[in-house]
Amino acid sequence: MRTPQKVLVTGAGGFIGRAVTERFLQMGSHVIGVDLQAKPALNIHSGNVAQAGDWQTLAKGCDLVVHTAAVVSNTATAELYRQVSVGSVRHVVDAAVRGDASRVIHFSSIAAYGLDFDHTRTEQDDICLLTGHPYCDAKAASEHTALAAHAAGQIACTIIRPGDVYGPASRPWVTIPLQLMQKNQFLLPMHGRGVFSPVYIDNLIDGTVAAATQDQAAGQIYNLTDGVDVACLDFFAHHWRWAGKRGRPICLPTPLAQGLTKSSEWLLRRVLQQTTEISSSSLAMLTRRAGYSIAKAQQELGYQPQVDLATGMQRTEHWLRQQQLIG
Repeated sequence: MRTPQKVLVTGAGGFIGRAVTERFLQMGSHVIGVDLQAKPALNIHSGNVAQAGDWQTLAKGCDLVVHTAAVVSNTATAELYRQVSVGSVRHVVDAAVRGDASRVIHFSSIAAYGLDFDHTRTEQDDICLLTGHPYCDAKAASEHTALAAHAAGQIACTIIRPGDVYGPASRPWVTIPLQLMQKNQFLLPMHGRGVFSPVYIDNLIDGTVAAATQDQAAGQIYNLTDGVDVACLDFFAHHWRWAGKRGRPICLPTPLAQGLTKSSEWLLRRVLQQTTEISSSSLAMLTRRAGYSIAKAQQELGYQPQVDLATGMQRTEHWLRQQQLIG
């Protein structure tokens, strides 16, 4: 394994971007970040990766470019997904090529498989477009540019498809569900039996570093989860306890949950003019019937998740208490 001397990380101010940055700094790499808001103390420069611009010169002299910037929401507009999650990949690849980088790591998602399947997904399975869920469609479409650049011999690219990433500072799977529970706005469809495929942030970064530093990973796609699927009820029972609730989260039949979600979304968005992540697409992510294989990453990268769910939840709870987000 080779440690890159210089690394550019897009979305460096985000949850995954910060973790990637910290790990390569620990390894001794010089890391430059780009995000919408500059943070000079962290060597993060201001730039909008959805557009070509001066930020692209930051890739000059970098061995590795890690593209984590994306729209992390189920309620954004289709145009925003197109510009950022999909359109940014071309600009990042161009920057890496001009900067003479050796590798681009592009963060996609297990959402690229869609949400309607009943057997374990592997990297050999087709990804889905036009699922009706804009986040899923954007993640699937985002892979095309990176893989096309690799196939054309422009630059070596590797695709990472993370599972449901959680841990300290995770918005989608820690702070947002917790806030919804505190407001009594959280429910689980499918009687809570939907399949959840967690990956603790440290495990994800272990797999990412392995993919970034091994030659055989060039041109490959890897699912990265903790390798253990759990019921949504079991995963979110931790949040329920953190929120000071007794019993368990509200679990409903899927049709009833869908109806309540649509009503809540209409009330919050149209009537109360509030920003919310309550949506049919968010709910659909909790109705999956199967998970994702990590056998390829295990065999080719030596990937072995080190942090189990119990430990990950303990660390997350400790962070929440430090941030005074729970009592």
